[in-house]
Amino acid sequence: MATPGTCTTFLAVFALISALLIGFYGAGSGVTWPVVFLTAVTGLGSLWLRRRDGGTDRRVCVLVLGDLGRSPRMQYHALSLSKHGYNVTFVGFLDTKPHQEVLREEKIKLVPIAEVKGVRVGPKILTYVTKVILQCLQLLYVLLRMETQSHILMQILRGLPGIAVAWLVCVLRGSRFVIDWHNYGYTIMALSHGDTHPVVRLAKWYEHFFGPLASRNLCVTNAMKDDLQKNWGIKATTLYDCPPSIFRETPLKLQHGLFMRLANAYPQFQSRGCEEDKQVERSVFSECDLCEEAVTLRTERPALLLSSTSWTEDEDFSVLLKALEDYDGFIKAGASLPSLVCVITGKGPQKEYYRKLIDSLQLEHVQICTPWLEAEDYPVLLGSADLGVCLHKSSSGLDLPMKVVDMFGCCLPVCAIHFHCLHELVKHEENGLIFRDAQELAEQLKSLLSEFPGSGGQLGAFRRTLRRSRGPGWDENWDQNVLPLLSAP
Repeated sequence: MATPGTCTTFLAVFALISALLIGFYGAGSGVTWPVVFLTAVTGLGSLWLRRRDGGTDRRVCVLVLGDLGRSPRMQYHALSLSKHGYNVTFVGFLDTKPHQEVLREEKIKLVPIAEVKGVRVGPKILTYVTKVILQCLQLLYVLLRMETQSHILMQILRGLPGIAVAWLVCVLRGSRFVIDWHNYGYTIMALSHGDTHPVVRLAKWYEHFFGPLASRNLCVTNAMKDDLQKNWGIKATTLYDCPPSIFRETPLKLQHGLFMRLANAYPQFQSRGCEEDKQVERSVFSECDLCEEAVTLRTERPALLLSSTSWTEDEDFSVLLKALEDYDGFIKAGASLPSLVCVITGKGPQKEYYRKLIDSLQLEHVQICTPWLEAEDYPVLLGSADLGVCLHKSSSGLDLPMKVVDMFGCCLPVCAIHFHCLHELVKHEENGLIFRDAQELAEQLKSLLSEFPGSGGQLGAFRRTLRRSRGPGWDENWDQNVLPLLSAP
């Protein structure tokens, strides 16, 4: 005899396949009856699965179809939920380690899932279709095995196939489905395949069809909120990314400690010259008198330029590399500018491609380093830098780069490449500068660093503005905008 778990999983799979087939059939008809059909099918299944207990209302699943360690916003969601007494099941890929706060929190349970590859023989469409089907089954298995949750909070960077599965499980189990729209998945796919590719068009329809079925919606900008309302019929709450308290200006002792650790692995951080003084410990940026334990920044230090990336198609790092070549040329031509150490952190598919480009550059006054930092070291390095650079170009034009939010939390001025809604975060000539090409970025670097290491000039003014204008942090913002959604009927 089949077990109840087998029956419910079979029923869930049947309902999901029915939902997808009916949705595909009705996609071009403009009718709404597929939604009615889906509700009828899944309503039958819900009779099996709505097993609730006294703890159900204090359980939330946070779902990420991506790497948990590289999903800071969802880590912050999980921490905020736990601080308010919710037991959090945190589901996603575990390629990189999440922040220590997440790992230490007893109310957060990590449930790792493997990234499904699909069949690797035959045409690409077969690989993609099998990947989607296998991921559907995987998510159903994981979500149906866990205790009934009051809410499933899902990050949207790519919607296919997670939205339908999470929605189905919520209907079957009587949970509320909350989507946090970071971007539109189909626009990210379009970067690789083009807007007219059949898979991109399918993904766009899929997100438009299943997205409005969520009980609640969050988004990252007012521009996205307006677009969701106008073009998707979705009413969303804007939850701006805000830096948590770990992002702040770094004290000198912590700066020196990080510089010395990085110097063990990266020569760009090592002290240059032949200083022989056993009483003084030096990095290229800092020195510590070991007798008095006093740390100072070196007068002739290079400027520390920092950028972070996932090394994906929405960030063209050739723009930064060309600007650094031009900056190096300014110094060769006699300009009174500091040398640069440019640190680009992160992991991603295009990293090796750009590392080869970096190795081919002939730079005399600029050094480039591409480390991967532990979650605890990243905010320390941000808080130690002199200037940040952001090359994120939103695929939809509607999301904002979280790296800039983190930089501003550390009072680090930023040069950011222009796109549609960037003005919601970066105020040109107030807290940073906006550029459109490599030449403009090179001129901005030249201007901002002309008085380095002095605190005067535009760079110092931007930093003082950021210190004065620190708004509410993540905790206050989350309590104001998300907590009421969880308790709403």
